[in-house]
Amino acid sequence: MTPGMRALSGLDSDDELEDEERLRLGLAAALILGALDSRLTRATNHRQTYLTCPELMPDPRINTPWQRLWESQNDRAFITTMGIDVETFHYLLHNGFAEIWATTAIP
Repeated sequence: MTPGMRALSGLDSDDELEDEERLRLGLAAALILGALDSRLTRATNHRQTYLTCPELMPDPRINTPWQRLWESQNDRAFITTMGIDVETFHYLLHNGFAEIWATTAIP
């Protein structure tokens, strides 16, 4: 800072200049650390949104999640995945849904 600017800003002593310099360095450090933390957070929170070969079923026609759910006939599992219990699912199947599903093409 030039002597004229120092006079306008009211900073006359060397201590005030050192305080201003420390403040600038502190702000610069905070910005740098904030940017690094942001980059690290983004890298840590990156989620993989696709399946890779080891995560795929070896034979998708055998032991599918639906087959396991159906074989279990577990109310808790049905409610978690479909929002209805086993008895309600069977009621819907036997009161028209199964017939419509088997005879109507999906557009």
